[in-house]
Amino acid sequence: MSNTTPRVHDLNLYRQYFDLVAAGTKTIEVRVKYPRLADLAAGDTIRFRIKGTDETCHVNIQRVTEYADFEAMLDGEGSGNVNPTATRDEQLANIRKIYPPEKEALGVLAIRMRLSG
Repeated sequence: MSNTTPRVHDLNLYRQYFDLVAAGTKTIEVRVKYPRLADLAAGDTIRFRIKGTDETCHVNIQRVTEYADFEAMLDGEGSGNVNPTATRDEQLANIRKIYPPEKEALGVLAIRMRLSG
């Protein structure tokens, strides 16, 4: 029997992505595999916040999948699930503006999520 209790993780999001999550149209969140994110697991909750505000949105993690790089992640998850308002190439460029190559080299996490009801 497992003793794991679902946890709540606090993560910041840019407004444009926060709005997509809050609307339920962004179902995959992309992060690099920082040590503090290595224990994200299905059943946990993420409390997204727009940095510097009190605005939050809660999602339940359905699964976490690790990829070698952003291209493999977009191919595996479907770019429309990551950002339904941008093309695959636009998304790749935007993600790499946030995470430079040395961060991408840590590994890429695709977090499948669903709005908390």
